[in-house]
Amino acid sequence: MWKIVVGFVIFAAIALYVISKAGDKVDMSGEKHGGDSATHEPAPAAAPK
Repeated sequence: MWKIVVGFVIFAAIALYVISKAGDKVDMSGEKHGGDSATHEPAPAAAPK
């Protein structure tokens, strides 16, 4: 039982360290399916010269 508690404490410490180092650059909003995400449309062809 004590091994589970120690493992959780170590995991929580690592998670807090990573979050504190990343600051506001962490995006926790999940997958993006709106218009602001990358689309899979091919680029328009260049006009012939």
